Amino acid sequence: MAQQPLRLLACGDVEGKFDVLFNRVRTIQKKSGNFDLLLCVGNFFGSTQDAEWEEYRTGSKKAPIQTYVLGANNQETVQYFQDADGCELAENITYLGRKGVFTGSSGLQIAYLSGTESLDEPVPRYSFSAEDVSSLRTMLCSTSQFKGVDILLTSPWPKYVGSFGNSSGEVDTKKCGSALVSRLAASLKPRYHFAALEKSYYERLPYRNHVVLQESAQHATRFIALANVGNPEKKKYLYAFSIVPMKLMAAAELIKQPPDVTENPYRESGKEAAVGKQMSAPQEESTCQFFFDLSEKQGRKRSSTGKDSKPPQAKQPRRPPQPPGPCWFCLASPEVEKHLVVNIGTHCYLALAKGGLSDDHVLILPIGHYQSVVELSAEVVEEVEKYKSTLKRFFKSRGKRCVLFERNYRSHHLQLQVIPVPLSCCVTDDIKDAFITQAQEQQIELLEIPEHSDIKQIAQPGTAYFYVELDTGEKLFHRIKKNFPLQFGREVLASEAILNIPDKADWRQCQISKEEEETLARRFRKDFEPFDFTLDD
Repeated sequence: MAQQPLRLLACGDVEGKFDVLFNRVRTIQKKSGNFDLLLCVGNFFGSTQDAEWEEYRTGSKKAPIQTYVLGANNQETVQYFQDADGCELAENITYLGRKGVFTGSSGLQIAYLSGTESLDEPVPRYSFSAEDVSSLRTMLCSTSQFKGVDILLTSPWPKYVGSFGNSSGEVDTKKCGSALVSRLAASLKPRYHFAALEKSYYERLPYRNHVVLQESAQHATRFIALANVGNPEKKKYLYAFSIVPMKLMAAAELIKQPPDVTENPYRESGKEAAVGKQMSAPQEESTCQFFFDLSEKQGRKRSSTGKDSKPPQAKQPRRPPQPPGPCWFCLASPEVEKHLVVNIGTHCYLALAKGGLSDDHVLILPIGHYQSVVELSAEVVEEVEKYKSTLKRFFKSRGKRCVLFERNYRSHHLQLQVIPVPLSCCVTDDIKDAFITQAQEQQIELLEIPEHSDIKQIAQPGTAYFYVELDTGEKLFHRIKKNFPLQFGREVLASEAILNIPDKADWRQCQISKEEEETLARRFRKDFEPFDFTLDD
């Protein structure tokens, strides 16, 4: 008989809003049935004494579910946590302690670490040190049978958790968070890791805990950061999930990899950073080319770091793959029609499309030679995403939405086509329907994939595919097995359902003179300049 999963709730910073939280929990349980536990991370208490807590402490009010909380994150709330080893704070509300492991009767294993990171000596009562992290790791990881824990609870985010994953929104994970928590998460391999303190909700794509083809497959980790209770922006602060304890699961079931699994964000060139030291950002490949800056300072050469050229360093970054022959899109190549280039970043550049569907039809292209998105290094992907979001804002300011597509088939250099569509033409759903309808007519299986899925998790390098991204974040994907119409993306957008310019479906019918192209490029550069993030360097 299969093990019945436990039903749990996790919550972000409560900050003394106990009635708001517990009333919400009652509503959820009334609608969805009872949950087994509520786990709270971040600041459970507010910074001032509150009569609301007195009602729970004295028993006038009672939490509707067994609730486990972490300790203080600041001096103001230390007073509530007198016993470092944990204690009952009120009926149904238990303080877990400064650090340790809680194992339930079901076998569920929850590792926890209270407080914020501190490098001071002595360590404040509301903080943890490298020694605390080391002892917790030793406690759990010293046996050869250790596979990981079911849940890890920390108040701070782990530093670099956003690396290789989906966007973490307004939280910069290269600057925010704790490197010690990153180290702990890398060692404990939790199936779920919850954190708070940043007043933001972020559900990262799951990441793997093994190196593919080098280590045996292990379970994936899901990191979820939760917002503060009752926040006015209505960001998610309560997360419901079901889980079967790891020790009760069959190995084959446990190690199943989600379709959108990513690389581990804490790996540093395959090595983990030493405990107590700040982890450096994960190493990425970078391009090693030079190119001309198209700003007002014409002719000044910039290196791929975005800074003026300097003497070579002792260790040179690894070069991207080199093209097998002449390439029309490698920026250093003499074949590139440089008059169409309208903006240059550190790893990518923008160019007007040759024979574009409109005067502002542009391409996002990597400076180095990459065949498709799935081959890009993380730092190149990051700049591609920056260009995509910037172009969305640019076109929106001009009364347009944009559609992006890539055809990795019979092409040698990645070309992300970005086509603006006037808002007056149609709504995004019409564009989506047009792609799906025309795909069906041509017997092309165009599938909708999750909004936060990365193409890298769906297609391996070398896989032929066609991919569409709408301005809503919706994505359509087709894995090319045999033949594929080369102009499919243009045909859909040029159709009567969208731009209504069917005669422009073939780019060769849309070519104009070099003088006209130069005029369009100058106009685009001028219009795009207020949005140009490369000028911030």
